[in-house]
Amino acid sequence: MKVLVPVKRVVDYNVKVRVKTDGTGVDIANVKMSMNPFDEIAVEEATRLKESGAVTEVVAVSAGVTQCQETLRTAMAIGADRGILVETDAELQPLAVAKLLKAIADKEQPQLIILGKQAIDDDCNQTGQMLAALLGWPQATFASKVVVADGKATVTREVDGGLETVALTLPAIVTTDLRLNEPRYVTLPNIMKAKKKQLDVVKPADLGVDVTSRVKTIKVAEPAKRSAGIKVADAAALVEKLKTEAKVIG
Repeated sequence: MKVLVPVKRVVDYNVKVRVKTDGTGVDIANVKMSMNPFDEIAVEEATRLKESGAVTEVVAVSAGVTQCQETLRTAMAIGADRGILVETDAELQPLAVAKLLKAIADKEQPQLIILGKQAIDDDCNQTGQMLAALLGWPQATFASKVVVADGKATVTREVDGGLETVALTLPAIVTTDLRLNEPRYVTLPNIMKAKKKQLDVVKPADLGVDVTSRVKTIKVAEPAKRSAGIKVADAAALVEKLKTEAKVIG
């Protein structure tokens, strides 16, 4: 059984993001980049499934600039068997990524695709759902537990009211939530082994996919700075300020 795990290269979660002075986007020059944390959880889960014997091969795939190879090497150091990079300098939006992943899935024929529920840079939370629609596969989003057996995936997912358990007939799509697992520490020997693992590079044109942007970013701006709070003498004064200044009550 083969599992496909898409991974995205994003600004590291410890970095304070800065907006470009011209407002065209986020400044990523000389900024530390790393694997999207939700995708790291997906790689860990796929690796655990392989270690349990439920899965035979884990294939990591990424789409983007040449430096995404570093992200794929990290995935292979965690436990992926090989990597595929769809190399492009174009700005990739969720639908384009989903189309690229569909083309890869058609070629690789995985029984399960596990990916992060969202990326921490754009927070779109769309790619997994779009991919499921394009492939016509069942999907389970926000997974906090995944069990694969007898041609089915049983997924416990986090919903507003608590937990929901769904059973999916494979092939299927699963998107990971934070509480699914805690990714392992990547050791130096595994990093060295990852350098020798197979990494294939293809172009969107090779897959017959048009990645032209369909949405245009008009402007990017930082949130307005919050003003300092004030103290009030009593509840009556608080209510008065909520009425007259904040205007949140009538």
